[in-house]
Amino acid sequence: MTAVAPEAEAVGAADSGAEVLVGGVGPAAVAARTATALAGADRGSPYDLVVSAGIGGGFAPYAPIGSLVVAEAIVAADLGAGLPDGGWLAVDELGFGRTGHRPPPALAREAARLADALYAPVLTVSTVTGSAARAAELTGRHPRAGAEAMEGFGVAEAAALHGLPVLEIRAISNVVGPRDRDAWRIKDALTALTEGFRGLRPLFEGPAPERSAPERPAPPRPARPSKES
Repeated sequence: MTAVAPEAEAVGAADSGAEVLVGGVGPAAVAARTATALAGADRGSPYDLVVSAGIGGGFAPYAPIGSLVVAEAIVAADLGAGLPDGGWLAVDELGFGRTGHRPPPALAREAARLADALYAPVLTVSTVTGSAARAAELTGRHPRAGAEAMEGFGVAEAAALHGLPVLEIRAISNVVGPRDRDAWRIKDALTALTEGFRGLRPLFEGPAPERSAPERPAPPRPARPSKES
C-alpha cells in the first residue's frame, strides 16, 4: 500500500510479486483504503501480508538520503495530548487507544537484511517535520527513530483489524528537520524503493507469514538503531 502513484510505480517496477495499491496521503485516507481492500479480499483470495511502502524523511545521520528503513515499530508520533508545560502524553498513556504496532520481528529483520535497510522505528506523522525544534521533539520522545512518514500507522491499524502481519518500508528522500524542498531527492528515493523491493522478492515468493496481528511496540531503548546484515 502506497500513498501516491509514483510510489506505486516504483514498487511495481521491482516485479516483486506483491499487489500494489494507492491509498492516499495521510493515516486516515490510507487506513480507509487498506481496510476496504482487505475486506474485499476476505470474500475472495485473502492476503497473507500487508506492507506500507513509500518515501519518507530520515533521521540524520542514521538514515541518509537514498537509504532504506524497515520498521521495527510503527508509531503514531502525534496521536495524544500536549501538556501545559510543553510535555506530551500519548493516547495510550491517557488510557484509551494505541499509538503503535510492532511488525513480526523475524519477518521484519529478514526484510531489512534482504533490502540492505536500517531496522528501526518509523514514525507516522500528520504533518511533515519542517523545523529543527520539531525534529528534536520527535527524537526526544523516540530516540531510536529511523524515519518519518504519513501512512504506516493507518495501514497497520487496518491490517490489525483483519489479523494480518504488517511491514513498513521507507526510502529516504529528505532529512527530518528544517524544510528545504530543494534538498529533497525524490527520484533517488524512488529508485532506492525499486531496488529494495527487488531485494525483497524472496520474501514475497516464500511461505506465507504467520497470519496474526502486529504486536504493540516495546518502550524505546536508548541505543541507536543499526543496519541489519
